[in-house]
Amino acid sequence: MQLQAKVNTIEKKGGEAMANTSAVYARIDTNLKENAESILSQLGITPSGAIQMLYSQIVLKKGMPFELKLPSSKPLAVGAMTREQLDAELNKGYTSIKAGKIYSADEVDEILAKEFGI
Repeated sequence: MQLQAKVNTIEKKGGEAMANTSAVYARIDTNLKENAESILSQLGITPSGAIQMLYSQIVLKKGMPFELKLPSSKPLAVGAMTREQLDAELNKGYTSIKAGKIYSADEVDEILAKEFGI
């Protein structure tokens, strides 16, 4: 994505102060743009409105309004593990249970969603 900003100053007219506005130009993937604008349209939001909301949240939160991180690794399927890897994972689980670390199905689902996005 490539961004370029252009500032336009709007002068006073008839004693009424007009807000300063800036234009933000972004080059993005055509399909991404079309899909996003379709969703925004269904929500009754213009692309400019969405960008205004994003920038407002960046200022409010003093950072991105969502978590930025590298894609998580995929869990290794049991069938793709070597015997040593499987033994190591089973030993981790056994040690965890002996230490009293037991998780409900909901907690496991939460962990999988957080760590692997599944």
